[in-house]
Amino acid sequence: MNNYVLLFLVLFPLLSSFISYLIGRGNKNLRDYFVMAVCAIDLVVLILNFPNIYSGKTFECFVPNICGMTLHLQLDGFRVIYGIICAFMWTMTSIFSHEYFHHYRNRNRYYFFLLLTFAGTMGVFLSGDLFTTFIFFEIMSTASYMMVIHDEKPQAMRAGDTYLAIGVLGGMVMLMGLFLLYHAIGTLRISEIHDKVLQWTNNGQNAKNVRYIWASALCMLFGFGAKSGMFPVHIWLPKAHPVAPAPASALLSGILTKSGVFGILIITSQIFFGNSVWGNFILAIGTITMFLGAFLALFSVDLKRTLACSSMSQIGFILVACGMQAIMPGHIDFAARGALLHMVNHSVFKLILFMCAGVVYMNLHKLNLNDIRGFGRGKWFLNIAFLMGYIGIAGVPFWSGYVSKTLIHDAILHYLHELHHEGVHGFLQYDIYSIVEWIFTISGGLTFAYMTKLYICVFWEKNKDIQIQKKFDSMNKTYMTTLSKFAIGLSAIIPPIFGFTSVLTKQVVEDGETLLVNDGLMDRIAELGKSFMVPLGEHIHGSYLEYFSVDCVTGALKSLIIGALVYLIIIRPLLMVKDGRVRVYVNRWPDWLDLENAIYRPLLMKVLVGVLVFICKILNQVVDFFYTYIFKMIMMPICRILDKVIDGTVSVIRDIIFQALNSDKQGEAFAVLNEEKRSSKIVKEISNSLSFSLILFCIGLIVALIYLLF
Repeated sequence: MNNYVLLFLVLFPLLSSFISYLIGRGNKNLRDYFVMAVCAIDLVVLILNFPNIYSGKTFECFVPNICGMTLHLQLDGFRVIYGIICAFMWTMTSIFSHEYFHHYRNRNRYYFFLLLTFAGTMGVFLSGDLFTTFIFFEIMSTASYMMVIHDEKPQAMRAGDTYLAIGVLGGMVMLMGLFLLYHAIGTLRISEIHDKVLQWTNNGQNAKNVRYIWASALCMLFGFGAKSGMFPVHIWLPKAHPVAPAPASALLSGILTKSGVFGILIITSQIFFGNSVWGNFILAIGTITMFLGAFLALFSVDLKRTLACSSMSQIGFILVACGMQAIMPGHIDFAARGALLHMVNHSVFKLILFMCAGVVYMNLHKLNLNDIRGFGRGKWFLNIAFLMGYIGIAGVPFWSGYVSKTLIHDAILHYLHELHHEGVHGFLQYDIYSIVEWIFTISGGLTFAYMTKLYICVFWEKNKDIQIQKKFDSMNKTYMTTLSKFAIGLSAIIPPIFGFTSVLTKQVVEDGETLLVNDGLMDRIAELGKSFMVPLGEHIHGSYLEYFSVDCVTGALKSLIIGALVYLIIIRPLLMVKDGRVRVYVNRWPDWLDLENAIYRPLLMKVLVGVLVFICKILNQVVDFFYTYIFKMIMMPICRILDKVIDGTVSVIRDIIFQALNSDKQGEAFAVLNEEKRSSKIVKEISNSLSFSLILFCIGLIVALIYLLF
């Protein structure tokens, strides 16, 4: 039975984007409030449906005959969680945008594409099959491009080119993967994929079928990974965020990247559930992404670029959890909960941090740490809000980030314990996972280090120019409106509330045995969304984790100590230099290590273009050969034979006509025959032309197409 509330959640912002544009042409303030209301209405509708979903119900909606397929929308535990997060983030950023864009031009265009992107993103998270996911994924990617290039500065346009290129290329490769998967198993419905894949890979030609599945999964991974910011297709993230408006950056980092993770979760949980090869592959990519993002953030001296590299790193943490899910079938509880909760946490953290960065930019129009240094001194509200995001993402105990990171860390430790218990040793079988665990801990430490650098720079240090610092201090009461404070403040209270409630537990009776389970707000969210991580019919045992045990707290403290040492030993002495009487931040990352400029752009603009030019030259030679030899040697004799046949036929017809006609009509007959002869000459001329050969070639293609179709 169709539940048209789901269709409303997608179509309402889609149609409202056009209405907002029309309103904005007459009244800009009314348009701003209209956009806020649209986002808030979607949020309220989802919250009203939350009790039904929490009680175990699932809603679906089908829209047939869309591109020959059926759009399938679904609302279950995972989807209601991310639907609420999506609507909440859009509501908060639309409220913040009212002040942020006050002096911007092209605001009408921005709000139009803001709502279009909202509709596309909501459609992705509510999709019940991969065809629907793809349709809304492309709407989201295309519409969000306009948010990246909103400033229309050269840096923004170049970043937009990169973003669009990655998005289009990823989308097309993803579509190839969907074609392969549909050809292989006959369905794209997410809840049916797992069973169909098992049937397909377990029948006759197993090796060939497995290759089909892997090819489709790798294509989809490229498409989804490009949007999530996964290495090595992460290059748009550090480029797009610094140039995009801060509210757009919050959405790009906090929610659009999760649309890519959404797809990777589908591949991992439905296609490769329990496949250790896939799990290790994702674990390797996640580990590189996690460490590289944190390492890049350490060197950055741009506020928003640092947060962008941080997003890449946090996506790596989530991918590590995804990899552990596939490796540990039947015992994936910690990994599944950690993946989902860190997705939620990262969305909230980046919403807070990018809006705080937006406050800095809309007052100073600068992002370099040396220019904005000391801006936050005396601004207690902004200080506390940024602090909530900072210590949350760093994994400090009693904040929400600590819970999700502890779950992921414990999943790795649990697997190491299993291997040790089974007597498994060796580098590839055991030690490699110990290395992953250490990289996880170090990456957490780097997170604490670069976030400490940002916090101390903006809120503790003084600007080297005394006059500028006095100007900063004079803004302490006028730097932000009440409406913006509401959006930032409401977002900032979430990490501590989630974190402090993690101490809650309850007792449940299962199979006659009394068990202790976690009962904090985050644990309830994880339990609600966990069914999405596990295919239908599969059962996993829930696990209790004492978040504040000595082992868990020790793991977090290791990261924090490493981060403090990195800040004191590396950032202060090595990534800052003396400038007169003060030290300034410098970016020591070499320009030649930029993957986009060093590899991707030369590869696409020079190597690929060169290959295409070479292919065109070869094809030109083939055409010349075809015309010079094949056409003249084969087609010309045929045309001469046809010409003789036509001439012979004309002669016969002439004799017949001469006998049949009276003498007074012979002149007219001669005129007709002369015209026939001229026609045969025209046939000769046509048959000698390249156009004629191309026409024949096209006819051959049409015949081949008709044969393939029918």
